[in-house]
Amino acid sequence: MAKATKRGTEPQPGQPISLRTLGEYLNLSPATISLVLNNAPGVRSIPQETRDRVTEAAAKFDYRPSFYARSLRKRQSFSIGVLVPELSDNYSSQVLSGVEEFLIEEGYFYLTASHRRKPDLIDEYSRLLLDRSVEGFVVIDTALEKSMNVPVVAVAGHRKIKGVTNVVLDQRRAAELALRHLYQLGHRKIAFMRGGSHSSDADDRWECLMAVARDLKLEVPAERTVYLTLRVSSPELGFGPAVELLDRGVDFTALVCYNDVAAIGAIRAIMDRGLRVPEDISVVGFDDIQSAAFHNPSLTTIRQPLQQMGVVAARILLQRIRGQATFPDAVPIVPELVIRASTCPAPAESGRSVRS
Repeated sequence: MAKATKRGTEPQPGQPISLRTLGEYLNLSPATISLVLNNAPGVRSIPQETRDRVTEAAAKFDYRPSFYARSLRKRQSFSIGVLVPELSDNYSSQVLSGVEEFLIEEGYFYLTASHRRKPDLIDEYSRLLLDRSVEGFVVIDTALEKSMNVPVVAVAGHRKIKGVTNVVLDQRRAAELALRHLYQLGHRKIAFMRGGSHSSDADDRWECLMAVARDLKLEVPAERTVYLTLRVSSPELGFGPAVELLDRGVDFTALVCYNDVAAIGAIRAIMDRGLRVPEDISVVGFDDIQSAAFHNPSLTTIRQPLQQMGVVAARILLQRIRGQATFPDAVPIVPELVIRASTCPAPAESGRSVRS
């Protein structure tokens, strides 16, 4: 199969290196070079000396196989699309870290787009990534409205959509952990932050919290509930709602926040009023983002194993792409209560001195 051992003409500086240019340099056919570089069946029929020449020349000229040619040959792009609300968001970045960890091991690449929770961008970016031949999607905290023509795994997805596997936290268990912790500390007047409808977990988490509150016979009057309206990933998310709650003058000894970022903002608002956390008001977060343990006070929270959820999502997606397994509509993830310094027993008396 080899033409000769005599060297041909070296490629010119800046000249694209292809199988053809390598063949001209080595006086070998492109087919021979392709067999060697791809370690294809039949490569053993090529003398070892010739194989060594090919690999040395490929290294010398920094040859890279054509991604598109490889994709066409194997009918794979070895890439997936990832949709997130914001790349800078702590939740998304930790899940994405797990996705990346698994894909690197499997030799896959990913293309990421942040849609800022805008439905038109979710549709547009999905089409753009499909045009780039992604084999499937991992979507993180993204409200999908319809199915796609490729496998999809949704982290924090709750809608039953054809072709979509949802990786979801057991929200009922999470609600039990949070509220029973406060209940056992003697808290009966508990206030709540409810997530906005743009967040995938919001409705399910709220319904589970209210179900557990009923089981514990906890009253949740409307004045002890505030809604998150901002679409931001900073503590500002919870600062304003906490101020609103305090301005109402309603009596409460504990606050369950929608997530850790909101909890950090709420703690600042509470302290700005001259109150102490947790001595006057205990605060519980949700997610266990990286900064939760280092905030002052450190945050009691419900831990979602975010990086693990990313690994699970990526593994399921590649298994579905390869046709290796089938999965139910929802794959549950077990939460964990992490008790830190932002919660303590309820104060004996609820009369608080608030500085306006």
